[in-house]
Amino acid sequence: MVVHNPNNWHWVDKNCFNWAREYFNEKLTGLNTGEHDGKYAEVSSLSSLEGDCEVNQRKGKVISLFDLNLVMLIKGNVKDEPFEGSIQVPEVAFDSDESDYQFDISIYKETSTLNEIKPVIRERLLPQLRELFQKFGHDLLVAHGSDIQVSKESVNSTFTKANQQDSFNKSIGTKEPAGQKSPATSTPTPSQQKTSMASSGGNTTSIHLEPTFNVPAAELYNTFMDKQRIMAWSRSFASRNGGSGPQLCVGDTFELFGGNVTSELIDAQENKKLVFSWRLGDWRDKVNSKLSMEFHESKEYHETKLQVNWSGIPVGEEDRVRGNFEEYYVRSIKITFGFGAVL
Repeated sequence: MVVHNPNNWHWVDKNCFNWAREYFNEKLTGLNTGEHDGKYAEVSSLSSLEGDCEVNQRKGKVISLFDLNLVMLIKGNVKDEPFEGSIQVPEVAFDSDESDYQFDISIYKETSTLNEIKPVIRERLLPQLRELFQKFGHDLLVAHGSDIQVSKESVNSTFTKANQQDSFNKSIGTKEPAGQKSPATSTPTPSQQKTSMASSGGNTTSIHLEPTFNVPAAELYNTFMDKQRIMAWSRSFASRNGGSGPQLCVGDTFELFGGNVTSELIDAQENKKLVFSWRLGDWRDKVNSKLSMEFHESKEYHETKLQVNWSGIPVGEEDRVRGNFEEYYVRSIKITFGFGAVL
């Protein structure tokens, strides 16, 4: 990164979101509880990462600014019964203390037996996650702090040079005790702080959702496949390219919500998985996201968890896409067919 900033005086920032995605995917994958009374859980992958991640400098001081939402997938077993699930961490921020992190543990195809893994995860896996999140800011500065500054040899100001050295010492040193914030890690003023376009290393990002419906998987699957049902919950369905049968088929293209959404069914595994190409009407031409839905039924609890992995969303559109799905898909389906409580 080329920097033209005499004496490191002016505000310079670097988008590090893509690096953060690679960092967490590498560091999280494989973390595990170890075997404990026949119970075992490990992180299998990073499913989604949203938010902002930057390294900034002004007047020689280097700081990291990040506010991230992570979802990681987990797998394991309780005795001889395997399971899959997820852990969502709504906020990993530059000013978070170790006790601030919140964890939402979800077990797919949930049973009372599989729920026995949750205390083991809390006791043995979450401390590892807290430690990693606390270390992230330090590793971020080590990796990128020098990229946004002119070297010390080119700095004439003793003031900024001292700040630069102080920042460097802290970036290679140990993390400060919780609650102690140095000038190098203090929050910038509102005029200094910038909003990053960061939500992806390129022009797209992804989101992860897990709505639950009080209905068998086959019933929910049919709600997304039967054209009459689609018409009922969407209030609008128009086939662009498809057969005349009552069910969608792979390759069918259709419009929803008065043409505001165009979608194509690209994969269907009965009662298990659906994959759609999906775009909003005002997106640029040829921009399509990939909406993948997996159906996890818990026969014991009489419910189905819909695991939604949504990729290829244009940066800046993720909140809009999530809100539309929760309102016009999840909420509408529950209201129309009585498939669960509506908040």
